[in-house]
Amino acid sequence: MRTLFKGGTVVNGAGMKRADLLIDGEKVVGLGRNLKAEADQTVDVSGCLLFPGFIDAHTHFDLDVAGTTTADDFWTGSRAALKGGTTTVIDFACPNKGESLHYGLELWHKKADGRTFCDYGFHMTIDDWNESIRAELPDMFAKGVSSFKMYMTYPAMMVGDRDMYWALKELKSLGGICGVHCENAGVIDGMIAERKAAGELSPASHPLTRPPYLEAEAVARLLRIAQAADCPVVIVHLTNQEALKEVQHARDRGQKVYVETCPQYLLLDSSVYFSGDYSTAARYVCAPPIREKGQQELLWRALRRGEIQTISTDHCSFTLAQKDMGREDFTKIPGGLPGVETRGELIYSYGVARKRITAARMCRVLSETPARLYGLFPRKGQLRPGADADIVVYDPGASHVIRADDCIANVDYNPYEGFVTAGGIRQVWLRGNLSVENGKVLEETPHGKYMARGKCSL
Repeated sequence: MRTLFKGGTVVNGAGMKRADLLIDGEKVVGLGRNLKAEADQTVDVSGCLLFPGFIDAHTHFDLDVAGTTTADDFWTGSRAALKGGTTTVIDFACPNKGESLHYGLELWHKKADGRTFCDYGFHMTIDDWNESIRAELPDMFAKGVSSFKMYMTYPAMMVGDRDMYWALKELKSLGGICGVHCENAGVIDGMIAERKAAGELSPASHPLTRPPYLEAEAVARLLRIAQAADCPVVIVHLTNQEALKEVQHARDRGQKVYVETCPQYLLLDSSVYFSGDYSTAARYVCAPPIREKGQQELLWRALRRGEIQTISTDHCSFTLAQKDMGREDFTKIPGGLPGVETRGELIYSYGVARKRITAARMCRVLSETPARLYGLFPRKGQLRPGADADIVVYDPGASHVIRADDCIANVDYNPYEGFVTAGGIRQVWLRGNLSVENGKVLEETPHGKYMARGKCSL
């Protein structure tokens, strides 16, 4: 099946141009002005922008955490992602301490295979370090897992500085890359104990016990460990300028550091925790917390300057009933927000439309750079001959209001309730198949493919 998209503006990381786009089966085969090509169907996309399918490289579907399981599994989460223009997700395979990497990978394949509406891959979490784990790493690469994650907080998942150093050295030798959750666990635990002793158990204590400078301290410590290991790293879900300054210091030393942020840090502020209403405040509990309003423009500026390379969601969704688990103790509130369904429209509306970033920059941070960073390029992340025909048709004139009632993620609220979009997603094509049209997912059964990924090409 050959399909010709006529009259649109194609967006790639280098810029935008008026061009027709021709796809044949699952691939892009032609790009240019006034293409004269035989096609089985022609799609009029006049006035629309054509983005390469978005990549969300930070999701948590079907994850057992905090005494419960995330509300979205691969079926519901990937369906919501596809509706929002995300044609590829990279989720985290998370074996527990004492379990093998192979066990974690097999478990996540069981969760995802045949149940995922968009294409998908896995990062591998390293929450233990020993000779057995080290010996498994080469086979992870052979199975298409070339990126990893470590935590500097959460006792069930964190590794110490020595083990992080050894793990990073091993990943460097294999050509891998690692994302790290950076917060100072020890001081946070001390602050939490103080709040509990004072009887301050509401969600308002959450941001007060995880201040931005403890994120910055952990970023600085990680980057010195990475310097010793001579290994590139990714700072995931960075939230504030102090942490970003530590990244710049490392870059000035010659280190390779990549930075991810999330929509919640660009669009929400810490006032969400201080409403006085438990149910309202609890829904925004995530780690690191949402920061004070002044940080938003600083992050947008860093995106505009290329100091932040990607925007993922850290989609880790829970229902309001699950969030209610912490009504008597804020540390028992499951941490995380939904986000895969709204990311693309929010970044266009509050980034591109407000001239904080260009459409080309949006393409880089949502598509091209994550594809390059995580070994999917040039198959994903661009609209060029030979690439997968993953296409987001964005109509700048189709504005609407974000409402939980209109969303399909398996949660009963939306963090961006009432936000007004500048335009909207008209269509989403996954490998040449029209999968979403006018907000409706057309696929009734999952057709997502596992993406065995190569190494970072940045």
